[in-house]
Amino acid sequence: MNGLLSVVMITRNSELLLDRALASVKNIADEIIVVDDNSTDRTVAIAQKYDAQIYPFSHEDFGKRKAYGIDHARCEWILILDSDEIVSKLLADEIATVTRMRRAIDVYHIPFRNHFLGRPLRYGGERYAKPSLFQKKKVVMREALVHEQITFDLGRSTCLHSPIIHYSYRSLGQMYRKFTNYAIREARQKRQAGEQTSMKKIVMYPPHMVWARFIKDRGYKDGLFRLPLDIGFGYMEFLTYVSMLFIR
Repeated sequence: MNGLLSVVMITRNSELLLDRALASVKNIADEIIVVDDNSTDRTVAIAQKYDAQIYPFSHEDFGKRKAYGIDHARCEWILILDSDEIVSKLLADEIATVTRMRRAIDVYHIPFRNHFLGRPLRYGGERYAKPSLFQKKKVVMREALVHEQITFDLGRSTCLHSPIIHYSYRSLGQMYRKFTNYAIREARQKRQAGEQTSMKKIVMYPPHMVWARFIKDRGYKDGLFRLPLDIGFGYMEFLTYVSMLFIR
């Protein structure tokens, strides 16, 4: 092992927020690994500015691309970061502290503070924590077309306190393009798992998704401005189950 912390990121035409994302970890990372999928914008040039190790690797499976980056990491600890995620100053300090401590902790869940149209969200399924910081030898990245996960069978996990600032939904156009891409991926993933679609799923699941996020999980407390986001999740459900009709 060389150093304590490797930051691993996958990119594809990610120039918009990449500079801010890499700047947020430059003082705590011993190495930055960028797995790039044929970017045609300034992604590679921005990554080079931060002395990132850039590995060209094209694959539709998000999990496989992240696993590829992890395999090339040389440090004891791995921080998985997306190009639209910014490590807050308090979180950077926490990460620097815990990676230098000799504690029986192998995995740290990090809370996310998601933003929609530049405004923070606090309700409706948008506050959660993910296992994003872990010891390389203790986890496995599970391959997936979308919503990849890490699995760990040994050791202990706990949660850090400070958040990753996530700008996942930057405009309505960007959001719906993202949801369209995710819906098609999710449809293929469900088909591969043997799931079947139905008229009930196509008709009932989308409005239930909107209701669950905006009403049941109190998304309305963020304000009416977020309603297009929850409708977008309903659209993603609809497109997922419709797309399954055409996937064999």
